[in-house]
Amino acid sequence: MIFMKITYYGYPKCSTCRKAKKWLTDNGIDFAEVNLVETPPTAETLQEMIATSGLDIKKFFNVSGKVYREQKLKDKLPTLSDEEKVALLASNGMLIKRPIVFGDGKTTVGFKEETFDEVWG
Repeated sequence: MIFMKITYYGYPKCSTCRKAKKWLTDNGIDFAEVNLVETPPTAETLQEMIATSGLDIKKFFNVSGKVYREQKLKDKLPTLSDEEKVALLASNGMLIKRPIVFGDGKTTVGFKEETFDEVWG
């Protein structure tokens, strides 16, 4: 089996991100850390994340975020193609639900300890 490096996309000011990072560290998982806001994933990486997560693309949007509300995306998203949604996510890390942990053919969005135990444990 080929092991792919695990990448943790988070935002340092986010308490949920800090909990996820602590869980990864406490469970001995080696990961590269990327600031989601400073360096959002590319559209290509996002497409791979979506495919490996098994989640609908709308689960990748930070629906409680200020930028999401300001851009009135609740109303706009249903009219956009998947490619347009991915391009939108790639354009602004604040639109992306965090944290995202990606690698080894798996992706999780957000942090729930039981999900991390199941996927990464």
